[in-house]
Amino acid sequence: MNYGDLVVRRSYGGDVTFRVEDVNQNTAIIKGTDFRLLADSPLGDLVRVPHPAMSERTKQARIKAKESISRLQKDRQEQSERRLADIRDKSGNSEKGYFDVPGRVLHLDGDPQYLKKSMTLYNQLRVPAEGHYVNEASMAQTLYRLLPRVRPDIVVITGHDGVLKKRQTHDLYSLASYKNSQNFVQAIQIARQYERNLDSLVVVAGACQSHFEALLQAGANFASSPGRVLIHALDPVYVAAKTAYTSVRETVNMNDILHNTISGSQGVGGIETRGSYRIGLPRLNDLSQLKVTPSVS
Repeated sequence: MNYGDLVVRRSYGGDVTFRVEDVNQNTAIIKGTDFRLLADSPLGDLVRVPHPAMSERTKQARIKAKESISRLQKDRQEQSERRLADIRDKSGNSEKGYFDVPGRVLHLDGDPQYLKKSMTLYNQLRVPAEGHYVNEASMAQTLYRLLPRVRPDIVVITGHDGVLKKRQTHDLYSLASYKNSQNFVQAIQIARQYERNLDSLVVVAGACQSHFEALLQAGANFASSPGRVLIHALDPVYVAAKTAYTSVRETVNMNDILHNTISGSQGVGGIETRGSYRIGLPRLNDLSQLKVTPSVS
């Protein structure tokens, strides 16, 4: 077994495709290719799968991811058409148009590969975003430093999490039963110290199997995971992008969040929240085409 090999776990029925991150004697550290899952596994439980082969669950997740992104882009086009109609004058002349001012995202991620995928998707969806790879334990202090400089409309706090194997069933209420939920809670609290208004700063937090209720109680608008399930690596990006292009006059469509995220209603949930998008008028000019007479010497 070598670094970079694609594998599945026999004991879990080969449900999720992983990439080997490290091998130490008889144990491997493995990371989900599509799900925010970091785990260790005995080498004897791992089965190599050839590139680009993947588990059925991973295949379905990638199909759902493409569908979710396509739906976002379709919604964006429909919103653009409605906005043009709203600002069209009585004569039907809309040549002036408008320009977009979407919400700005600050994305902290405990995984550098998922961060790279997330930033690529923000760029594809034309969402202004600044991303940082930060260990989950350092997210609170990093946010304390970055928030006054970046002044985002939306903060994404994500990485790796999970219910610890040693927990008992009734311990799901305890933060001590989760790998990083306590770190996410502390980061959310810092964000809320900076901005208490839930609509002025939208917080999207959590990863696989995170303590959903604790994250909301700490001040998150959207969080994972109501059903303590694995979430897709790009679910937080979907929620942030949806919020970034929802008008400040409207609330984010919760049905879209619950049903169009890759992991669904058991993966992500939240509370009623206003969008961060604004339109600007008139449409920005191409300055290279303007004929301007200088007025000052």
